[in-house]
Amino acid sequence: MPTLFSPLKLRDVEARNRIGVSPMCQYSSQDGLADDWHLVHLGSFASGGAGVVFTEATAVTANGRISPHDLGLWHDGQVEMLARIAAFLEGQGAVAGIQLAHAGRKASTRRPWSDGPTTVTAAQGGWPEDVWAPSAVPFSDTYPRPQALDEDAIRRVVEEFGAATLRAREAGFRIVEIHAAHGYLLHEFLSPLSNVREDAWGGSFENRIRLLLEVVDRVRDAWPERLPLGVRISSTDWAEGGWDLDQSVELAHALRDHGVDIVDASSGGLVPGVRIPVGPGYQVPFAERIRREADIATASVGMITEPHQADEIVREGRADLVLLAREMLRGPHWALLAAHELGEEGPWPPQYLRARP
Repeated sequence: MPTLFSPLKLRDVEARNRIGVSPMCQYSSQDGLADDWHLVHLGSFASGGAGVVFTEATAVTANGRISPHDLGLWHDGQVEMLARIAAFLEGQGAVAGIQLAHAGRKASTRRPWSDGPTTVTAAQGGWPEDVWAPSAVPFSDTYPRPQALDEDAIRRVVEEFGAATLRAREAGFRIVEIHAAHGYLLHEFLSPLSNVREDAWGGSFENRIRLLLEVVDRVRDAWPERLPLGVRISSTDWAEGGWDLDQSVELAHALRDHGVDIVDASSGGLVPGVRIPVGPGYQVPFAERIRREADIATASVGMITEPHQADEIVREGRADLVLLAREMLRGPHWALLAAHELGEEGPWPPQYLRARP
C-alpha cells in the first residue's frame, strides 16, 4: 500500500514522494520571461522536500496569457531562465514540471492585486481585440468579448502547444501538464456553456473534446516517450447544463488512450457566480472516481492542508499524487515537516539538517 512518502513512477520518471506543488500564477513576468522571483519561489519548494514542482500556467502564445505578467514559452528566448529553474529543481531532488496553457476568453486581464477594470487595454499592455475562444461569448461583462476561432486559428493553437512542448523539453522539464481547466481555452471547448459552435468543434461530446485530444496528440508527439504527460481538468463546472463529472470520466478514458499518464482533477472557473461547496478535500472525490472508473493515475488538489489528510488520500487509493498550493505558500518546507509528523524520513537538504526535528 503506497503512502504519501512512497515514490511515484510515471513512465521513466520517479518522484521521491507523492507531494506536488500545484501551478500557481505569480503575475511577475515581463514579456513572458521567468526571472529570479520564479527561481526562488519554485526552488524553495524543491529544497522543501516536494516530489514534483510545477511552474505556473505558462502561455504557449502571447495572446494566450491571462495577464501581461504571465510566464510564457512561445519563443526561444524564454527557454534559458526556465532551464536554470528546472536544473535547480532537479538538483534539489524534485521532478521539474511545467504547465502549458492558453487563457482563451479570460486573457488580457489585470493581475489580482492591481486596481482598475478587469480588462487590460492595449495602451496598458493588453490585447482585448486579440482575445480568442470557441465562441464569441465573454466570461462576464467585465471581460473582453472574444473572437471565435476559425479552422486555421484552431490549427495554430495545436501547433503552438507543440512548439512550447519542444521548448519545455529543451529547458529540461520532465513532466508536462496541459491546462484544460478553470475556464481557459481548452476547458471552454469542453463545456457547452462556453462552446456553442455548430461545426466539428462543438455540439456533441466527441466534438467538444476534439481540440483537447488533438493538443494531447501534438504534445505527446513532441514529448519524449519516456517522459510523462498530464492534463488538468475541471471535473465539473458546478453549473446546470455545463461540464460534469460523468463527462470527465469519459474524457479520462480518451486521454488515457491518447497517451496521458495522469489526470489532475480540479473544478470550476468556467462561469462566474456559481456556488462551490468548498471545504477540506472537497475535490478528492473527483480524483477518486476518475482513477477508479477510467483506470488512470490522478492528482487531487484543493484545500489539502494536513499531513495525515494527504497521507490518507494516498493510502486509501483516492489519488496517486496530492497537490498543494496555498499551504505551500504558507510553508514551502511543508513536505519536510509532514514527514516528521508521519514518522517518515524527510529529504532534508544538508544545509538545513541542524533544523531537523
